[in-house]
Amino acid sequence: MDFSKKEFIKDFKAQFQSMYAYPYEEGSTEQLYNALGLLVKNYISEDWKNTRVNYINNSVKQVFYFSMEFLPGRQLTSNAYNLGILDIIKDGLEELGLSYETLAEAEADPALGNGGLGRLASCFMDSLASLSIPGNGNGIRYQYGLFKQKFVDGYQVELPENWLRYRNVWETRNDKSTCMVRFGGNVWIEENAQGHFETKYEDTLNVLAVPYDTPMVGFRNNKVNNLRLWSAEIPVEEEEDYLSIEATEPIKEITEVLYPDDSNYEGRLLRLKQEYFMVSAGVQSILRHFRKYNVPRKNIPDKVAIHINDTHPALVIPEMMRILLDEEHLSWEQAWEITFKTCSYTNHTILREALEKWPIGMMKELLPRIYMIIEEINRRFVENTLPLYGEQITWQTAILQNEVVNMAHLAVIGSHSVNGVAKLHTEILMDDVLKDFFELYPERFNNKTNGITQRRWMHLANPGLTKLIDDKIGEDWKRNPAELKVFKSFEKDKKTLKQLAAIKLENKKKLAEYIKEVKGITINPEALIDVQIKRLHAYKRQHMNMLHILHRYLEIKQNPTVDYTPRVFIFGAKAAPSYVYAKQIIKVINSLAELVNNDPDVGDKLKVVFFENYGVSLAEKIIPASDISEQISLASMEASGTSNMKFMANGALTLATLDGANIEIRDYVGEHNMFIFGLTSKEVYELKASQNFSAREVYESDTSVRRVMDALRDGTIPNLQGEGDAIFESLIHFNDEYFVLKDFPSYVKAQEQVDALYKDKMEWTRKSLLNIAASAPFSADYTIKRYADDIWKVKQCCLEDEGVHPLDEPLS
Repeated sequence: MDFSKKEFIKDFKAQFQSMYAYPYEEGSTEQLYNALGLLVKNYISEDWKNTRVNYINNSVKQVFYFSMEFLPGRQLTSNAYNLGILDIIKDGLEELGLSYETLAEAEADPALGNGGLGRLASCFMDSLASLSIPGNGNGIRYQYGLFKQKFVDGYQVELPENWLRYRNVWETRNDKSTCMVRFGGNVWIEENAQGHFETKYEDTLNVLAVPYDTPMVGFRNNKVNNLRLWSAEIPVEEEEDYLSIEATEPIKEITEVLYPDDSNYEGRLLRLKQEYFMVSAGVQSILRHFRKYNVPRKNIPDKVAIHINDTHPALVIPEMMRILLDEEHLSWEQAWEITFKTCSYTNHTILREALEKWPIGMMKELLPRIYMIIEEINRRFVENTLPLYGEQITWQTAILQNEVVNMAHLAVIGSHSVNGVAKLHTEILMDDVLKDFFELYPERFNNKTNGITQRRWMHLANPGLTKLIDDKIGEDWKRNPAELKVFKSFEKDKKTLKQLAAIKLENKKKLAEYIKEVKGITINPEALIDVQIKRLHAYKRQHMNMLHILHRYLEIKQNPTVDYTPRVFIFGAKAAPSYVYAKQIIKVINSLAELVNNDPDVGDKLKVVFFENYGVSLAEKIIPASDISEQISLASMEASGTSNMKFMANGALTLATLDGANIEIRDYVGEHNMFIFGLTSKEVYELKASQNFSAREVYESDTSVRRVMDALRDGTIPNLQGEGDAIFESLIHFNDEYFVLKDFPSYVKAQEQVDALYKDKMEWTRKSLLNIAASAPFSADYTIKRYADDIWKVKQCCLEDEGVHPLDEPLS
């Protein structure tokens, strides 16, 4: 986009005046941000319209990415940067006496996801647009998102995250594209006068799905894709039937919060209702869009690809069947061929308990027509599979079994492609979790290792590093990340290493100031900053990190005069509201932090910071300042991870088990440029199979383990109300499900290697540079290009005034 600072200033003044009817000098920070955001959106609008028209006029195939989560982060800076006008805006605001940084901080961080799943979906949206690939997101516009996390006396407390309080300037309500979604009631099929079977409904709960569209701006290519989020409302013609606020609750609650508490029947029912609401509205909208192409319905797979991001949107399959059967009046065989060729599925978990299963009775009650279709899909699957593969494999892969609907089974059976998100993860799917399906459909399985958008996580989050790379190797890497490998040639250049170290220190100073501001804790920016930021779960082993901190604290107390490498441990994590054990871990970490941070014997040798309400904007502050990236899940448990990629791209060294994408990081950067510890995936499986691991035996034989475990319950950590005992019980009496104590000695040894290397600042910085130079393969641009080529069969699409920028594949 090409315009001047003078034009921007004129536009901004006019925008503010038209919105508030008084001069910008009198505006509040929120008002100034709203005016700026809407102005940038106005700049986007022409490309947004042209992109949509271009897709329709050229009859291009489009992908629709269905996800329960999208975690985009703040969008003002990203959108302005991708348009190429960020510097002009900053300069213009400065001339007006305004601070761009202050206005940007006023933007709410959309609370539309929980962690890696939602952030991945948003990285993919960015890459689709930046690669000129026709792609759309489909999700839910949660009023309150997940929750706002607060710590009260060290305990997690969940509050509503009212991120829409001051409006969302990026969204556009699209009333002409609403859909009706039906729940419950009675459903039956009868033959009409023409001899066609018709589905009849009565006494249903009717919900109006209202789309809110958000532009997904490509990187300087005039391409703007669409993210559509649905909000649940009462149908206008039925408003008079709702005589109280309480009566409207069953509809309003559908899009109020992400992942309602599923520890009771009502919560699980609401989750299922959310999933179908998103799926039904999305599929209806897609098929309505398809009609604009004026081609036969059999060509739907030639124009539409629907991607199921984890099992939450798996109801896409029976919903598409419903519309093709009941509204388009196709035969079952025709509808199934179209659905199968259109849908593809990404599995994101190895945890069997995380593969969604819904009680058959619940599905029948809430979605009677959908259950009929699932029942028929299952019947035909069993009928076809039983003669070929026998009873055992047939029943193990059936959708309906043990009074539940297996959503992962539905997703695999109804999709032409099934992929994992890291090489190890995909191998585990084929060898264990979905082994029977791999025997049935080996051709469907493939790997697509996750990726991140370097535009947000390097260009914007770490401008100092970005400028250094630009100065050394030019700017081609911004469009073609494979060029980053050229940066490796500077690994022995002392000037470059000093510059890189200075940039890291400056980022650490900024983070130290922020920690002082929000936490009241003073840290030494020269200390090693060690970070673990991710959803809190026992398999991610934040409690192993905590045990190491406790070990370190006890060592310092025992030998306070020893020259320890100063270390700042940073945590960011939310625990699911009903996940008691995870919340107990949070409490213990916070109490340990209180102990460590206030002990004069410790001083700057050790600090612990646990940030509240971790999210994208906080990650953008933490990651560029990090020295160590903690990726310590039990090998074989993490599907991929993406924070590992963000840390690597910003020069942090990875401390990791050989789990998820950590293996591929090792393959690209080399084992000697990271710190690896712990059991391998193979060793974990062998240990589980042997059933001869005894956590108590480790506790009794290893004095270091015994000392930290005893400290959990002997009063060393103050202000605990049984949380330390709960962790002790889980690890000792319940035999340490995730082998924390088995890996602990290896973990401590790796941490000692970290300390030793950090004392050699030049060698540490050299390894940091090598990590940055090797990070290109984890760009989401490569991941999306492989999805588009291998699974979706969607081509890059040129507009008349822009060219598609080819990607060089990174070196293996």
